[in-house]
Amino acid sequence: MENELDLKLVSFSKLCTSFSSSSSNRDQQTRDSRSDSAGSFQDNMLLAMTTELEQLLTNLTAVNDKMVGYTNTPGASSHNAALMHTLQRHRDILQDYTHEFHKTKSNFHSLREREDLLGSVHRDIESYKSSTGVNNRRTELFLKEHEHLR
Repeated sequence: MENELDLKLVSFSKLCTSFSSSSSNRDQQTRDSRSDSAGSFQDNMLLAMTTELEQLLTNLTAVNDKMVGYTNTPGASSHNAALMHTLQRHRDILQDYTHEFHKTKSNFHSLREREDLLGSVHRDIESYKSSTGVNNRRTELFLKEHEHLR
């Protein structure tokens, strides 16, 4: 279960990285139906992987709790150093995976918010430039016409 979780975390990290790079490429290009559908596909993949990872973390937590419960049952040799070391090691692994998942998820959401903000600012700037260019052209034409009338 830990190996499966490790592989899924690596895939999740790669998906988050590819999502951020492809979304920045989409912002630079004109959007068409193919890029929007690719974006929604990646959104769906990201949501599915997040849900799956949360479920795996929950299952691994339950397994760790059962192992601890086993050592606390009467008759179990709970003072065995190897057993205690194994339990601690599995707790540490779970804690590392949980921390990595939350860190990757948080970094992705921060990056996405940043890209959304910068994307909207970029669109506003482009909109302003295009409208200013039209106004400058009109002003130039009016000035030329005014000069001809003199």
